[in-house]
Amino acid sequence: MSKIVRKLISTSNAPRPVAPYNQAVIADRTVYVSGCLGLDKDTMTLMPGGAVPEMAKALENLQAVLAAAGSGVDKVVKATIFVEDMGDFANINEEYKKVFTKDFPARSCVQVAKLPMNAKVEIEVVALTGEVETVSV
Repeated sequence: MSKIVRKLISTSNAPRPVAPYNQAVIADRTVYVSGCLGLDKDTMTLMPGGAVPEMAKALENLQAVLAAAGSGVDKVVKATIFVEDMGDFANINEEYKKVFTKDFPARSCVQVAKLPMNAKVEIEVVALTGEVETVSV
């Protein structure tokens, strides 16, 4: 039986984890990215202004982690967005569509009681690495 490698991903191009977890883990060719907040990587503070600027920064941080894992938004197969207020849904979607522009991944968006650091939004994804062909059926 062959061995599957579990790679722990860490990049200085995104904020360091705020709890005991890795930015991402790769198992075989699947990337599991931990929840990304709208944190400035240098100050470790949330972007001011609420859900929209936080989402924009969270997506920037997500892209940095995906790049460090040898992946990208074009290889994301599932996204989960956590929001403090579902009233922000439409505005968060506008930021999301600036990054995920076509061949959208499967996605869930749920309202939660509270997020780390009192954030307004958090996004986690599952992605692939290597050569990926997208086919619509």
